[in-house]
Amino acid sequence: MDEGVRGAFQLTDAFFMLFDGYDTGGFHDEMFNEDGTPRPCARLLYERINSVCDEDLRRYQQAAELALFRMGITFNVYGDEAGTEKIFPFDIIPRIVAADEWAQIDRGLRQRIHALNLFIDDVYHEQKILKDRVIPTDLVLTAKSFRKACVGLTPPKGKWCHINGTDLVRNGDGTYYVLEDNLRCPSGVSYVLQNREIMKRTFPQIFDHSNVRPVGDYPSYLLRTLQELAPAGNPSPVVALLTPGIYNSAYFEHAFLAKFMGVELVEGRDLVVMNGYVMMRTTKGFERVDVIYRRIDDDFLDPSTFRSDSMLGISGIMDVYRAGRVALANAPGTGIADDKVIYAYVPKIIKYYLGEDAILPNVPTYVCWEESEKKHVLENLDKFVVKAANESGGYGMLVGPHSTAEQREKFKLAIEADPRNYIAQPTLSLSRVPVIVDDHFEGRHVDLRPYILYGEEIFVLPGGLTRVALKKGSLVVNSSQGGGSKDTWVLSC
Repeated sequence: MDEGVRGAFQLTDAFFMLFDGYDTGGFHDEMFNEDGTPRPCARLLYERINSVCDEDLRRYQQAAELALFRMGITFNVYGDEAGTEKIFPFDIIPRIVAADEWAQIDRGLRQRIHALNLFIDDVYHEQKILKDRVIPTDLVLTAKSFRKACVGLTPPKGKWCHINGTDLVRNGDGTYYVLEDNLRCPSGVSYVLQNREIMKRTFPQIFDHSNVRPVGDYPSYLLRTLQELAPAGNPSPVVALLTPGIYNSAYFEHAFLAKFMGVELVEGRDLVVMNGYVMMRTTKGFERVDVIYRRIDDDFLDPSTFRSDSMLGISGIMDVYRAGRVALANAPGTGIADDKVIYAYVPKIIKYYLGEDAILPNVPTYVCWEESEKKHVLENLDKFVVKAANESGGYGMLVGPHSTAEQREKFKLAIEADPRNYIAQPTLSLSRVPVIVDDHFEGRHVDLRPYILYGEEIFVLPGGLTRVALKKGSLVVNSSQGGGSKDTWVLSC
């Protein structure tokens, strides 16, 4: 850093009270080394924060929260009797990822999405991986996310998963692990984009000198990925984003992405199958839709193929899809690859299709489907994090070390009743970051959800959603369980 820049970030005595007593707690801290000194990638941020007093920092935090409120950055909590819509909590101290660390993450994510796409295509066609007994056949065919209606389907360009969000965690030794894959309707990228806009306003100088890689071009990459799926011969395909409606937990994101891509936001009632095509109702009559970015699950997509009681989908759309007259992103059936039991086999999947070891390792996982592993899990429930195969949002999960005897007994019965539906993982020492707590900083656990687009090329958004467990000591980062978010700064050098 040159002297002019350093001079702009002179330290003040008032700030040191904020970090006074800050303790990494023996965890890997994203901002500080074990000896309490800032990591090289976070040094500039550390000095910039030290140039303001605690009152100014709190004012910045309040201004950010007000901006979130005015922007309407919210999420809905199902079953919340006090009111369904909430502002997504945000902490203004960003998470920093060094360039070399990100390079490895980028390579690992590209490898993973490539292999998973090959796996999905194989499962719905020749099923070579099952015949070669790399994965038990029954394990795949009994999965709740396996769609018999998708057997034999060939999606546009042979791509099944076009939008993916992969959850990463960092252990105490600094190693990144894949916690889970989200290949159906991954949410949260709108918060990434809005968090960045808020941070640019909050710390404009730091952006001028930190070489933070941009994230604001994600909507244009997403639109291009979707347009590439359109049936051949249409130079100007019509793209629409299909939402379940205003009561969905991610409705804000649906509206946000539709707006910034410049595409129509539609519900199932706005679309109809006519003469072998999907048509959209407009004020000028019906208009053909070529590509649909769907944010509804397979079960509700087509009542004539999946759930007959669905009021959210479009009857007959699967017939149009099979005929190649509309593209769907992600393809129906993609969810087989983010079943949490299938997740345990992803390193083998990568090795089988690519002949490579996984760049990003899985968290060690016990599959209750296997009798010996189930026995070990049941005998050590107080030590494991137990997850249901197809739940999300922090639901259907037992954090053993923080559980009660009653909760463990409930999960024991559930596992014995349906062992296929559960996995168990050791409790990791998730990395932590500083967050503002009243007039000081405290460490809180985080994960990271990068977003990957798989079109003609693979695009990995440099950064992603850093989710924070704002409750002290908590390991659950989901917004529905009291979590918040931070901006994620990936440095270019």
